[in-house]
Amino acid sequence: MIKIIKGADVYTPSYIGKKDVLIVGGKIEAVEEEIIVESNCAQIEVINGFDQYLVPGFIDAHVHIMGGGGEGSYRTRTPETTLTDATTSGITTVVGVIGTDGTTRTMASLLAKCRALEEEGITSYIYTGSYQVPVKTLTDTIENDLILIDKIIGSGEIAIADHRSSQPTFEEMAKIASASRIGGMLSGKSGIVNIHVGAGKSKLSLLEKVVDETDIPITQFYPTHINRNREVFEEGVRWALKGGYVDFTTSTVQRFLSNGEVSCATALSEMLKAGVSLDQITFTSDAQGSLPEFNENGDLIGLQVGKLSSLFEAVKKAVVDYNIPLEQALAVITKNPAKILKLNNKGEIQKGKDADLLLLDKNLTIMSVIAKGNVMIKDKHIIKKGTFE
Repeated sequence: MIKIIKGADVYTPSYIGKKDVLIVGGKIEAVEEEIIVESNCAQIEVINGFDQYLVPGFIDAHVHIMGGGGEGSYRTRTPETTLTDATTSGITTVVGVIGTDGTTRTMASLLAKCRALEEEGITSYIYTGSYQVPVKTLTDTIENDLILIDKIIGSGEIAIADHRSSQPTFEEMAKIASASRIGGMLSGKSGIVNIHVGAGKSKLSLLEKVVDETDIPITQFYPTHINRNREVFEEGVRWALKGGYVDFTTSTVQRFLSNGEVSCATALSEMLKAGVSLDQITFTSDAQGSLPEFNENGDLIGLQVGKLSSLFEAVKKAVVDYNIPLEQALAVITKNPAKILKLNNKGEIQKGKDADLLLLDKNLTIMSVIAKGNVMIKDKHIIKKGTFE
């Protein structure tokens, strides 16, 4: 069915004024001042966008889609992502990862969950690997995974500066980056290396050494959790000013913030004031990943679960509390991750792009969600649920 969204204030994410948007076959066919609808055409669905913002569907580039965790033994394995976890949070594209547990959480299972979410109605991709080095791939190499498996767009999340990391060496990290880069080049994908940055004293030094001593560009790495604490954040500022990407994690708990974690809204504001280009900054939720708390001996003393809903909540906080323009705040979960990950049909409202769209009221409440041209949420009512929801 053809759909027309009428009279919305359109953020592409740049604001372009009141427009009508035509959707045909899951794609954006036109963005015009006015699109005339034949009154007797029953095959056209008209969606009222008046007094609402129309924005691109959100991209969450770091989600434990099949669950994660397990740091407190088997009973602490976190649950899978559901379709409505994503859609009610405005997320129309996810990138799945494996974290600490690269043994019972396998690449085959990750790929299956990725395809399940795709069948249910949202776009899904994955990284190959987990915290561990050597990288546990689906095929025999990182290059083969990227070249032969359509849904694999990079590698990670490789852990550094963390007691749960397998403590990769300079040579190992350089080879991971090289293999990912070559696989990405040969497959037309980003081939980026997603890096989990812990609270350890080494911070980003391993990545800096690879960039300084090899021909691998700084943009080959995509470090996340850069807002973990003030020390990691400050190193992240220096990394970004050299041209690197930085990703901030939106899922958190008050104890983390009290212990020095930098909120995403604060991190975005301070990065921009430090002169970092907005294009280099993203937010991700780390949803369904565990939020473990360890004591000084590395013993687990608390555990919560990340949430997809935290992604847009952090964006709203940046707008409301720090007066960051909506179009800038939206970029960190739309246009920027699409560009970094080479998701060329995502992240913007333009003719020819995928019809992943949200309608927000003027209080920035998610009202309606369209994924790949299909209405998933309409006027806050769930239209489509996952298979087992």
